[in-house]
Amino acid sequence: MANFSSVRQRTSLGSGSLDEARRRLVFPLDYANLDDARAAAIRIAPSIGVLKVGLELFVCEGPKAVEIGNSLGLDVFLDLKLHDIPETVARAVAGAAALGVRYLTVHAAGGAEMLRRAASEAARSQDMILLAVTVLTSLDDGDLAAQGVQRSASEHVVRLAQLARGAGVHGFVASPHEVPALREALGRGELIVTPGIRLGAGEGSAQGDDQRRIATPSAAISAGADLLVVGRPIRDAADPLATARSIVQEIAHTLHPPRP
Repeated sequence: MANFSSVRQRTSLGSGSLDEARRRLVFPLDYANLDDARAAAIRIAPSIGVLKVGLELFVCEGPKAVEIGNSLGLDVFLDLKLHDIPETVARAVAGAAALGVRYLTVHAAGGAEMLRRAASEAARSQDMILLAVTVLTSLDDGDLAAQGVQRSASEHVVRLAQLARGAGVHGFVASPHEVPALREALGRGELIVTPGIRLGAGEGSAQGDDQRRIATPSAAISAGADLLVVGRPIRDAADPLATARSIVQEIAHTLHPPRP
């Protein structure tokens, strides 16, 4: 089985160069068909490191969606948020590994045995990194309370991440707001992926947006995030490539600010 003692090292993250900053930027292919997804990927490819294939595109187009990233030489993040009985999830993880994806998500709330089976299957691949989704960025403390969760979102994120790490998972998805608490609880060796990135965003949620726990790229990187998932701010921009480039520059500047 692969050694996951430092997943962050396996992602080649670290220096503050523009190339390293680019590797930290994930662009979701949130499109309903292959043609639109491929066109967007080709347009944005020079300024990103990872393409994310989510439920919408994968349900519509299947494994062909993964081939877009592979053909462009980009890492592929298959975001299916697997959550089922352990045997079913283990088989799905094996199937994803066969597609050559770099990252694959499972729900941390699926339980210890599901996570153990998923981690064991993922470890058979030397290249795939399993990511445990903690609390969706569309949820807040009130939503969790309605589900019977008595902890705050931050506390629940940490608890789920600790459960997942105990089962052998070393990558985690959480909003930027929980990154400091995760770093304190888990240390520097684990990989943290943050959605909910908005340009010029403050605390709370963006108007008309279903993402509630958001932050800017610089705030997320400063908090200790490794990979940033940036969808709508790039996709809906007048010039998506220029917007992606500016985010990469912001990441690089945050990692290694210029000397005075």
